Amino acid sequence: MRLTPNLTFGGQCEAAFKFYERCLGGKITFMLTYGKSPMAQQVPPEWRAKIVHATLTVGDNVLMGSDAVPDQYEQPKGFAVMLGIDDPGEAERIFRSLAENGTVQIPLQKTFWSVRFGVVVDQFRIPWAINCEQAPSVT
Repeated sequence: MRLTPNLTFGGQCEAAFKFYERCLGGKITFMLTYGKSPMAQQVPPEWRAKIVHATLTVGDNVLMGSDAVPDQYEQPKGFAVMLGIDDPGEAERIFRSLAENGTVQIPLQKTFWSVRFGVVVDQFRIPWAINCEQAPSVT
């Protein structure tokens, strides 16, 4: 079994996935518009350039996304995409990148469970939590 986050956007999926590709160092492996899919006639003509399905790979991880049809989009809430990052410098770089034109909810900082933890809602309204755990102490 594999758990794969699938993010929904209100028309910005292509821009968001290009942004995530840059921020996370991933690769967009698939992106299909409504207009080039069997759903072309089920969306308004102005929506045919929007994304019905996108896939981004980051190492062995996969992130999927799409643009909801206009009357079905709801702003994301009640979750965060958690990124577990081993290197504090890389955690800081990714946090800063995701925070571009976004909103920092919890600044990236040392906590009692990690060397870095922070929460940011990016410019596409997707919440991210960055966690860089401490190496377990040996007793």
